[in-house]
Amino acid sequence: MKDSSPDVYVVIPAGGSGTRLWPMSRASSPKFLHSFTDGSRSLLQATLARLAPIAPVARTLVVTGASHAVAVARQLPQLPEANVLIEPSSRDSAPAIGLAAALIGRRNPDAIMGSFAADHHIADPDRLVVAVREAIAVAERGYLVTVGLTPTRPETGYGYLKLGKELPGAAGFAVDEFAEKPSPDRARQYFESGNYLWNASMFVWRVSAMLAELQRQQPELYEGLMAIAADWDSPRREKTLAKVWPMLPKIAVDYAIMEGAAARGLVATIPADVGWHDVGDWHAVGEILQGDENDNAVLGDVSLCSVKSRGCVVAGSSGRSVSIVGLDGVVVVDTPDALLVCSRESSQDVKQIVGMLGIDDPLR
Repeated sequence: MKDSSPDVYVVIPAGGSGTRLWPMSRASSPKFLHSFTDGSRSLLQATLARLAPIAPVARTLVVTGASHAVAVARQLPQLPEANVLIEPSSRDSAPAIGLAAALIGRRNPDAIMGSFAADHHIADPDRLVVAVREAIAVAERGYLVTVGLTPTRPETGYGYLKLGKELPGAAGFAVDEFAEKPSPDRARQYFESGNYLWNASMFVWRVSAMLAELQRQQPELYEGLMAIAADWDSPRREKTLAKVWPMLPKIAVDYAIMEGAAARGLVATIPADVGWHDVGDWHAVGEILQGDENDNAVLGDVSLCSVKSRGCVVAGSSGRSVSIVGLDGVVVVDTPDALLVCSRESSQDVKQIVGMLGIDDPLR
């Protein structure tokens, strides 16, 4: 398969606020606009770069909120302005991805579309490209395809895909079931069985097949998106968006179409081991970053001095020096207007601080 088939589009949903990565990730500057991995490219920029072999920028769309559109455009100057699709408000992933599919469908309903989140980390992008190309070949046969990730532990924070029969003449498997985030015991069962993959919401499908399932399972959402797409290139765009978008169901694409499609035998998966991470919290950042001889990891504009400390994550944008003494497994995040100190094992609870503050941008 050629690197840049004229029928392949890439869609990058760029939403969410990443509250577990506060205070660096804010509602006004969410995690996909930052680098939580190598200190150079943002997560969004890295996503675009690794998908370049799949589709050129002319056939790459980013779906983002109105408050982030300018920042997205600045970070991705190579992307045509018209390829930044602006949501008036967040309605979850099904309306966002569905809008892109509806617009692509007006150009070419037989096009293949891949959707990849803007805020994930992939350690082996070359292997991801191989998996996506295999997914494209399966999608051409009419399946809605996921890139399923090989579990490395019995994780309770991810959804799972139950593998079915191997597809004849293809690299993938049928998906018998989309499994919800499991209990610890069930996660262990999934992991030990070897019959489940993590669902990272990386999707590849023929646009017409996806829209057909959307129409069947979510007719209200489908009709709204079709109305918006019909007026997208006309002077009526803003008026139609303002009228229709707030009324769209707020639902994730996994629940909107993928679970129901799997029950009908329409979903397939390509197993892949690509070094994926969702960069979900500060503990995850510590797992991705290269630590020093004491496994202390540093991110951003901060200088670390450590004594008898191990397994800590220190991040900052203040330029200050941070000193830690006698600490194990602690997170310190120093920004000009906020300081976070927590244990790595409590990283998931950082979002509660954001809720207690009532606003995650104290200086606004």
